[in-house]
Amino acid sequence: MEQLLAIFRAIGDPSRLRILLLVEGMELAVGEIAQVLQQSQPRVSRHLRILAEAGLVERVREGAWVFVRLGPAAISGPALAAIEALAASVPGAADVGAADRARLAVVRADRAAAVDSWFAAHASEWQQERSLHSSEAAVEAAILAALGDFTIGDLVDVGTGTGRMIELLGGKATTALGLDRNPEMLRLARSRLDAAGLTAARVQTGDMYQLPLANAACDTIVLHQVLHYADDPAAVIDEAARVLRARGRLLVIDLMPHNREELRVERRHLRLGFADEAVCGWMAQAGLSARVAARLPPEGPGALGVTIWLGTAAESK
Repeated sequence: MEQLLAIFRAIGDPSRLRILLLVEGMELAVGEIAQVLQQSQPRVSRHLRILAEAGLVERVREGAWVFVRLGPAAISGPALAAIEALAASVPGAADVGAADRARLAVVRADRAAAVDSWFAAHASEWQQERSLHSSEAAVEAAILAALGDFTIGDLVDVGTGTGRMIELLGGKATTALGLDRNPEMLRLARSRLDAAGLTAARVQTGDMYQLPLANAACDTIVLHQVLHYADDPAAVIDEAARVLRARGRLLVIDLMPHNREELRVERRHLRLGFADEAVCGWMAQAGLSARVAARLPPEGPGALGVTIWLGTAAESK
């Protein structure tokens, strides 16, 4: 009874109802919620505490940021279903949360523009960016080992940057496509692939949230040091899973959890690395079997460790 009353009290406040509907769509930082609601962070934090105590949301600290996501489905699911049913039956309530979602879209667009601007200004330094972590040679050897003897088939490198993953794997692939949102990165990638003699490989503009590919269009997808720039990593993995064929593989190479808070500003990192349970959980939600393929610990003070996760699509899709 107390749990039920706590849920009703939590969603009985307009601001808390708005927060719940916002995080239904994606995991959000507290600052983003405050920006959308146009309320102070302390006030939003008080609302979040009440929602968390009711089991409707969970708060996850990552460095100086706190991210908010839905609580256990057994609690949040029925609550959201009830809200949706009531909104459909109450005149004028069908669009509840629409204005907040529109403001959230603006917040996300501004953040994406800031990331794109950084990449445009630092494209030539991209290899240095990827050298923040374990040695590139060790990472690439671990990538090849993770893929093993399986046929690469049709390869897609999402967030290809300067094209290094296509250069590394393209010679073993049936076809190779690199996707990136940044024109300067694509220019550098084309030059690199031409110099490597990979004339059949292609690069083109592409968004990791909306890949320009049909369902079940490729056999191997690589996300190399891309996910920590994503404001919705689960959506990126879900979209990658969509375009994988049966028995296709998704390889995610990214940073271990760390506390280098300055990277949010200096290099536009949105996430400070990832725990295994987070990445494997997102893969499982996307219908992939997931495992840790390799861990490369930090090499010296200030260095960042790297994890390689491998997701495999089912035998039939």
